[in-house]
Amino acid sequence: MPASLPFALDPGRPVLIAGPTASGKSALALQIAREQGGVIINADALQVFDGWRLLTARPTDADLSTSPHLLYGHVPFEAAYSVGQWLRDIAPLLSGPMRPIIVGGTGLYFNALTKGLVDIPPTPTDVRAAANALSRETLLGDLSPKARAALDPHNRARVQRAWEVRQATGRDLCDWHADTPPPLLPPAAATRLVMDVPVDRLNDRIALRFDVMLAMGALEEARAMLPHWNPDLLSSKAIGAADLIAHLRGDQTMAQARDAAVTASRQYAKRQRTWFRSNMADWQPVAKLSTD
Repeated sequence: MPASLPFALDPGRPVLIAGPTASGKSALALQIAREQGGVIINADALQVFDGWRLLTARPTDADLSTSPHLLYGHVPFEAAYSVGQWLRDIAPLLSGPMRPIIVGGTGLYFNALTKGLVDIPPTPTDVRAAANALSRETLLGDLSPKARAALDPHNRARVQRAWEVRQATGRDLCDWHADTPPPLLPPAAATRLVMDVPVDRLNDRIALRFDVMLAMGALEEARAMLPHWNPDLLSSKAIGAADLIAHLRGDQTMAQARDAAVTASRQYAKRQRTWFRSNMADWQPVAKLSTD
C-alpha cells in the first residue's frame, strides 16, 4: 500500500467507495481512515450477516483494531434484510461525530443512498404465493396500462413485483416510485469513488483470495454452518458457501468446490462491473488493486 493517497480528498466530506469483489476497495477505505480519520461503514448486502465472516471477506481483527467499522455482521444469518433496512440502519450514522467512509459492492445500496428509495410495504406471503402460481401474461394483464408502460413486459421478475405491489397496497408500483423521497446523501455532498482495475488482474486476485480464505479456515467456517444450512437464506448466497457445503456432504471434491467458487466469484465481479459502468459513469474511477 502506498504511503499516502494517490489523489486529494476533502477530509470534511463523506466518501463512497464502490467496486467489484477483490478490487481493493476495503484496503482503500482503511487507508483513508488511517490518513484522514473516519468510520468505515459497510455497503455490501452479504457482509451485514454473521456466520460467514471469511467467505464474505468481512474485516479482519487487525482491520477492526485499526479503524472503527459499522454495519458488519450485525444481522443474524437466518434473518431477512433489505436495502430499505440498510438505509434505516445507516441514516443515524451519516450525522455521527466521524466522517463516514461507506464501502461495498452492492450497487443498489449506493443508488438508494444517493438517489432515494421509496419505502414500499413488504409483500405478504399469501400474495407472493398467488403471484408465483400465475403466468407472466396473466400478471401483466392484471396491471393498469400505466403500470405496464413503466416496465419491461418480458421481465417476469419485474412484472411479478408490480403485480404484488398492486395487490398488497392498492397502488401501482410506478406511483410508489413517483413518491420517492429525497436521498439521505445527495451525490454532490460526497466524494464518490468506483474501483476500476484490469480484468485479468482482478480475476487472478479473485482466485488467490479464495485460496487465502481456505487457508484461513473457510472450510471450517462452512463446517460450523453445516447444521444450519438453508440455501433459501439470503446469507447463504455468499459465494463459495454452497460449494463448500456440497464438499462437506460428499457431493464435490475440494478441487471442484474451489474451482466452482472461483468461477462464480469471477462471474459476479463481471456483473458488478457492468452495473457500475451503467449506473456510476459520473463517479471518479480509481485504479488500485490490493487485498480487499
